[in-house]
Amino acid sequence: MLISSQLGSCLIFCWFHTGAAHILRNVSKRYWQYSDTKIGFTHCRLNQLGEIIETGDEVMSKLTRLSPYLALCLLVYFTTPAKTSGDDQPDLSNETCLECHETVKANGQEVDLAKCLKSSIHKGLECIDCHSDITESPHQEEKLAPVNCGDCHEDEAADYQKHGRLQVGQNEDLPRCTSCHGTHDILPSSDKNSRVSHQNLPKTCGHCHEDLDLTTKHENLYGQAVTVYKSSVHGLATAEGVDTAALCSDCHFVGGSAHKIYSAGDKLSKTNYFNIPSTCGKCHKQELQDYWKGIHGKLVASGETGSPVCTNCHGEHGIISPSDPRSAVSPARVAEATCSPCHESAFLNEKFTGPISKPRNWYDSYHGLKSTEGDITVANCASCHEAHLILPHTDTSSSIYPGNLQKTCGKCHPGISPQMASSPIHQSPGITRTPAARIVKNVYVVLIVVVVGAMLLYCFVDYRKHVQRSKLQPQIQRMSGNAVWQHMLLLITFSVLVVSGFSLRHGDAWWVKILFGWKGGFALRGTIHRIAAVIFLLTVVWHVYYLSTRHGRKFLRDMWPVRLDLVQFIQTVLFNIGLRSHRPAFGRFSYAEKVEYWALAWGSIIMAITGLMLWFDNTVVRWFSEAFLDVMLVIHYYEAWLAMLAVLVWHLYSTVFNPAVYPMNTSWLSGKMEKEKYCEEHSADPEVASEGSLESKGGVPDSFK
Repeated sequence: MLISSQLGSCLIFCWFHTGAAHILRNVSKRYWQYSDTKIGFTHCRLNQLGEIIETGDEVMSKLTRLSPYLALCLLVYFTTPAKTSGDDQPDLSNETCLECHETVKANGQEVDLAKCLKSSIHKGLECIDCHSDITESPHQEEKLAPVNCGDCHEDEAADYQKHGRLQVGQNEDLPRCTSCHGTHDILPSSDKNSRVSHQNLPKTCGHCHEDLDLTTKHENLYGQAVTVYKSSVHGLATAEGVDTAALCSDCHFVGGSAHKIYSAGDKLSKTNYFNIPSTCGKCHKQELQDYWKGIHGKLVASGETGSPVCTNCHGEHGIISPSDPRSAVSPARVAEATCSPCHESAFLNEKFTGPISKPRNWYDSYHGLKSTEGDITVANCASCHEAHLILPHTDTSSSIYPGNLQKTCGKCHPGISPQMASSPIHQSPGITRTPAARIVKNVYVVLIVVVVGAMLLYCFVDYRKHVQRSKLQPQIQRMSGNAVWQHMLLLITFSVLVVSGFSLRHGDAWWVKILFGWKGGFALRGTIHRIAAVIFLLTVVWHVYYLSTRHGRKFLRDMWPVRLDLVQFIQTVLFNIGLRSHRPAFGRFSYAEKVEYWALAWGSIIMAITGLMLWFDNTVVRWFSEAFLDVMLVIHYYEAWLAMLAVLVWHLYSTVFNPAVYPMNTSWLSGKMEKEKYCEEHSADPEVASEGSLESKGGVPDSFK
């Protein structure tokens, strides 16, 4: 069309300069008729000009004068590039796109693209409004540039400069517009099916914030934030359709913009430490007012990070109702889980010169003991100090100001007197600060020491007398001197190992502080433990050597378990429950003594191996992993518990508290025990079949050595 207009202009110019209107009209008519055909211009025009020339000499003379202008028209025609006609423009309408792009992925599923576009908030737009670099159909998809939503949404694009700690455009993992809003299926946030609707927003955020690979890569410590949120009081309300429940957007969107999400370290962030009260106060207005008036809020307002904000007490993503027993601010847990971590902190008490261990003293009070038992009606920290409007006792507005105590205590104790209300709370029941109470307490302490001490002395003397009387009875040699010394070393080293070993694991126990709580005491504890271990091992080696002697070999034969031991165990159980008339007759060693001996042997091997590995741990880790050492530590610790309890329960009952041997089996002291008791218990011993054999060969049968 451009060429046609140019040639037409030239012909009109000729019209006004030649006056040959009839000739030019013929030329123009012929040109327009053939200009769009595929026949060459020159051939077409020469044929037409030939016909015109044949009309006469007059026409020839006219053409002679017109020839310069015709030449000019031809020059313009051949030197001007042709332009495609309107019929050759590509069709880039939505209908054309849908001919190829029938489906698209939405929410991980293949859906009909036409339906997506029809319900989308962008349904009035053409495809090329977003995919502006498409100029032909079909096109090459791999060469398409990403859609730039900022072309239309300029304000949002200007806001979206950071996401958390990372700058937009500098990290490929940062979410794009499509990450949150979708692509062809974008819906308004008011639509319940929208990715950013009130109910779906946590799930949308969770696509990245629940991705373990992403959270690990970017050192995000809240790897399960959305999962925790769903179980919170806010998440449960959101799932039930409560539109006013707090969402990710309420706590993280700065200025209400979803495109301004900053890290907690940014002073503009809504989760910045000093902005958290205002963030929560958006919904909890009254609590916010009380908080800023209280001592905690005043300290935070002054820039103090040691004072708690909402999240210190209530948590962050997993906030649960105070009525839930699991909540850190529930009546039964608020003292231990919320108030104590700060008010028992040595660092914070030193910093703010506050009273140390008041919560711990409260635990020992009537209120504390009842609360520990799970009583949710008894007074807790918040009952007296308030939950958010917490003021020091010197403030006249404080609930614990001396003039307000009667009103505060009266909430639970109607009619309480001012004197009773002013009684100290943070201390054990029955203990007061009055001089008279301290005098009475001291009298009772002295009385307890004297009376109980006298009782212990009496019991010791009486018990000692019973032991002496037992020694006056006819005796037999139950253990040789060799065995007595082995047993004595075993007793001493085992006791020292138990005390020094458990002192390491239970260093806060009162008895440990008495034994090793002084400067250098714990270093000495380790030395004592190792010395005792060495002596214990030497005693084991001594016993192994003893087993190689003649008496030792006989001892081992008599101690070896046999089938009769199991039979006698069953017979004893039947006797004890009344299904058998008499006890079985034991030989030199009963099944109970055999079980104890072999348990000791096995335990000694276990404790020796694990103890040496823990002692020389730096050498052991060259061949074994750290996990192996952890297993050795667990075995060493719980084997110690098993050994100690076995001695306290099984061995002491058999040798002391069993009525048949009371007051005790004295053979561990002198090697001898009462003849009558031995014969009664071990009547099946071949060497005691007759009374005379007991004193044959010097009165010490081989079985007793």
